[in-house]
Amino acid sequence: MTGLNALLRTTPGQTIGPYLGQGLPFTGDNQLVPHGTTGAICLHGVVYDGNGAPIEDALVEIWQAAPDGTVAQAAGSLDRDGWTFTGWGRAACDRTGEYSFTTVLPGATEDGKPPFFAVVVFARGLLDKLFTRIYLPGHPANTADPLLCSLDEAQRATLVATEDAVGHLRFDIYLQGDRETVFLRHG
Repeated sequence: MTGLNALLRTTPGQTIGPYLGQGLPFTGDNQLVPHGTTGAICLHGVVYDGNGAPIEDALVEIWQAAPDGTVAQAAGSLDRDGWTFTGWGRAACDRTGEYSFTTVLPGATEDGKPPFFAVVVFARGLLDKLFTRIYLPGHPANTADPLLCSLDEAQRATLVATEDAVGHLRFDIYLQGDRETVFLRHG
């Protein structure tokens, strides 16, 4: 391969794919804020298949409110300018199934509601994308959230990030199996 095609990875396989990743990878796709931004955190994890094996070609997108709870309305999510918070990012998994984002903690969009990251997962073998949420660990409003309250303890745990040894948020995504992440219907 030569030229642009040599730089592009194929997308996760779908029923009529995969396709070249033209338009998918872009500079700063997983950096909702630049490294070193005050309050910046790393949100990371691994995407696993039904057998517990990491998926190296999955794609994870997050949507989130700003720390003050406002939903970003800025145009140009693909054009990272280094200061405009767009509330959206995309991360391709590496060969070990790991994804990561540099972002800030989201704020609650309504009084009494817990803040969360909205997540979309694309991966080989999926007929459609999957939707889930990532809640912040230990947030007091988690105990009154209608979605979290509708789940048993094991299911609830699949939607709450953990804080790792260096203060980053870890959220592993299991597409199937005993530890399957709770996925949501959208639309």
